[in-house]
Formats: sequence, C-alpha cells, structure tokens
Amino acid sequence: MGMALDGLASGLDTTSLIKSLMQVEAIPQNILKNKVSSTKTMVSALQALNTKVADLATLATKLAKPESLQLFSTAASSEGLKVTTAAGASVGSLDLTVNKLAQSQLQVSDAVTQWTESSFSITVDGTETVITAQSNSLDDIIAAVNASDSGVEAVKVSAGNGQYRVQFSSRETGAANTFTISGTAVPMTQIRAAQDAEVTLWAGSGAEQTVGSATNTFASLLPGVDVTVSKVSTDPVTVSVERDTEATSKVASDLVGSLNGLFSFIAANSSVTIGTGGATKGMIFTGDSTIRDVKQRVMDAAIMPIDSKSPSEIGISITKDGKLEFDAEKFATAMAEDPARVESVLQTISSRVATVATAMSDKYDGAITSRIKGQESVVTRLDDQIADWDLRLSNRESTLKRIYSALEVQLSNLNSQQSYLTSQLASLPTTNQSK
Repeated sequence: MGMALDGLASGLDTTSLIKSLMQVEAIPQNILKNKVSSTKTMVSALQALNTKVADLATLATKLAKPESLQLFSTAASSEGLKVTTAAGASVGSLDLTVNKLAQSQLQVSDAVTQWTESSFSITVDGTETVITAQSNSLDDIIAAVNASDSGVEAVKVSAGNGQYRVQFSSRETGAANTFTISGTAVPMTQIRAAQDAEVTLWAGSGAEQTVGSATNTFASLLPGVDVTVSKVSTDPVTVSVERDTEATSKVASDLVGSLNGLFSFIAANSSVTIGTGGATKGMIFTGDSTIRDVKQRVMDAAIMPIDSKSPSEIGISITKDGKLEFDAEKFATAMAEDPARVESVLQTISSRVATVATAMSDKYDGAITSRIKGQESVVTRLDDQIADWDLRLSNRESTLKRIYSALEVQLSNLNSQQSYLTSQLASLPTTNQSK
C-alpha cells in the first residue's frame, strides 16, 4: 500500500485532487461502459423479439398443413360408438347396425398339476409354432408359450387342491387369430371363439352391406373417419361428421392474436415520448431498420392479396393503427359460403407467415439472429477496450501519485532549507552604527 502524503508540505488534499483528475481521465471509459450497457439492452430486446418471431413461425408452420385446418365435429346416436376424424375427413352421415363385437379366442385346460408333455404345437391362421419348454411343469409351459411368436399367451388359474387350469388366449382380436393346440393329452374347453366385429350399413334396404373388422375400430368407414364400436345394437345408429366452424375460427383468431402480439411488442419498443420543453426520447427499437423490416415483411405476408382477393373477405384485415383485426362473424359467414376457400386462404397466409418468420428467426442465419450476433461482437470489442482503459487509468493514477508525492517531498525539502536559512540569518551578529 502506498503512503499517503496529503498536506505534509503543501497543505493540499492530494488524494481528493487525484481522484478528481482520475474522474476526468475516466470519461472515455465511462462512455464505453454506457455503450456496453445500451448494447446489452439491445441484445436482450432482440432475443425477446427473436423468441416471439420463432414462436410465430412454429404456429404458422403447423397451421400451414392442410390437416390443421380440416376440423370437424362428430356425433353418434348411441353411446356404443366413438367417432374420430383424421386427415382427409369430409362432411357426411351414415346409418349402421352393430351386429358383433371383435373378440379374442379363449380356452382353458382341465385341472392339472403339471403338463403331460414338454413340447406341443399352437397353430394360428395356418402357421404352426412348436412350443418347447424346459420341463412339463406348468410354470415352464407358460413361460415357453409367452416367449413364443405364436400370438397366444397363457396364464395358470388356481383350481384348488394344488391343481391349476391353464388359460390360453389370442393376443389380438379377430377371426384370423383363431388358434388350435395339438400334441398334448390335456383336455381343453373353448370358452370364447375369436371373431371379427361386424356392422351392417343401410340395413333393410336393397343396398345393405356388411363390413367386418378384426378390431372394434372400423378405420376410414367414411373418408378420414374411424368408428369404434363397444356395444351391439339392434336398431340403426347414426354417425355424423360436420365442419367445426368454431374450432376453425379459433385457429384463425389465434394466428391473428400471435401476429398482433409481435406487432405490439415492436410498437412498445419503438415508441417515442415527448418530455418537457419538447425533448424527445426513443425506445430501444426506435429508428432501427432491421426491426422495421421484420414488421413490414410479416405484415405483408399476413395481408397481401390471395388470388387477387384481400384476406379481409374472410374477416382478417388491418386497422389504421397498424394491427390486425379478426371479425369472427364475417369469418363464419365465409365458412358457410365456401369452407374450402376459407381453408385455402388461411393455409396460404400461414404458409407465407411461416416462411418469413422462419427466415427471420433461423438460429444460424436469420436476420434477427445475425443482428444479435453482431451486437454481441460489439460488446466483446467494447469490453476489450474497457479492459485496456483499466490498465491505462491504473498507470495514470500511479503516475499522478508519484508526481504529487515527489512534490510533497520537494516542498518539504524547500521548507527545511527555508527554516535553516532563516535560523542562520537570525544568528548573525548585529552592529550599531553611530550617527
């Protein structure tokens, strides 16, 4: 630690004086620090913007797929039916009668303590599988069956007095999974036969048609419509599929909401405030060309005409304050008149927005990403300059301390000489001159 020499000879407060001089010397460094702070604020704002644009890209990419806009509501006149839709579904209704439910085959052995053989066969749909167990114990027999590719599984059920009955069942439902067990002397009893589910379409009419399924689900019974049955019916059951206008409207509303969220964020960070005396102050994005480009390109993607027609025809329009507006009533009317066109327009808007937003927010070469990387590089360079200034200011402070320390020493020496000369002069003899 250096020795403080404040005021020893000069009476000056050299510590405060040096501190004041260093504050002046540090002005360029403080300017750099302020620049770092503002640049980091810009980086944070750009990262937040990039997240919003990336989220918009994700949503728009999803909505650009045709199946995302093909939304339907389903209904069945019986609790014994469940209706689900998939890509390619269309509006329609169908009457059917459920004749049979799909089931697996189930059979059990007589009560035994062990199997009569360690090897036997299981045949499913003409394919024979030889089951070879380590022994004829029931546990080994069951383990061998369950480890095989026969499509049959086994379990033992207690029958009392140390005896068990072995239950065999096909792993899957459907008549094609009927199995037979051969090569064993153990008696078997079939509890349930394997069978397909069966429905009759247009029952009682000249067009009556019977349809079967190995499971209780009839896939694509109508285009893109699966029907799952769980109860036999004697009376016809009606299955209906209609467009879900409310769900499609919500999709459009969510897209507009996401776009407005982005525009509001940009607007809030681009505003200009006027203070006292007419002084103006801009936010972090004020006057930034990259931000203007982001907003303009996304807005154009959302509102540019499609087939020479404005999106406002389906209820999506731009307001005078630069935001989008969604008119649910107008959208519903357009859906009722031409649902295919509405879906096409939404898909086109979503595709255009997805393309622009993805290009802007791409984590490797997106416009916003590149701007973030550029600002981070600026921060790195400024930090290096600030570090250089730390060394420069430290050297300057050391120099000032040496100068003022030397000044105090020199003044102290001069004061000593002055005192010496004064004492010498005072010791000289005085002479009186007579007049």
